[in-house]
Amino acid sequence: MSQLELPLDWPADSSADIFLVGEANAHAVQMLDHHAAWPVQAAILTGPRKSGRSRLARVFAARTGGRVIDNAQQADETNLFHAWNEAQAGHVPLLMIADSAPPEWEVGLPDLRSRLAASPILTIAPPDDGLIADLFEFWFARREIVAGPDVIQWLSARTERSYVALLSIVDTIEEGLRGGRGRRLTVQRVRTMLSSRVRDGNAQEQGTD
Repeated sequence: MSQLELPLDWPADSSADIFLVGEANAHAVQMLDHHAAWPVQAAILTGPRKSGRSRLARVFAARTGGRVIDNAQQADETNLFHAWNEAQAGHVPLLMIADSAPPEWEVGLPDLRSRLAASPILTIAPPDDGLIADLFEFWFARREIVAGPDVIQWLSARTERSYVALLSIVDTIEEGLRGGRGRRLTVQRVRTMLSSRVRDGNAQEQGTD
């Protein structure tokens, strides 16, 4: 399983808070690892749903003793304002998780708006090709599903580039294995399970005039 070799000390076991690093999230990881260089003691982590942003934040909080506020764009503005100020006064980092960056938030408090504008934005992008393959391999292993490189490659080439889509594919495959013949996948077996879910290049070619 390929991972970028970064200085951040991620858990080496298979616990719930293991985090796979790829091109899509490497910059966010590096920024968290160097939080002492932030211009203020607060940052905003954005990324797609199911991208591991909450897991990444938990690892960060465990290592730094920092505070995490999830769904920050929906948090009470007064509470968020005080949390930001407390982070500066106590020199304890605050990491706010949101679907988008503050310019897209509806912020009524001018003082909060200015503080959010001063906070660096850390972004997790949609999964890159390498991370897609790693996520399939990781999620299958956690569910004790055996998938060889040919299956991973076939799925990676045909699945929508979104974390939600990847996890949905894994869920569908796991459901299809229940009551079946073992938990070892083949390309043909996966193709049958996902006949209407993935982009099959051969099927597309046959359907083209």
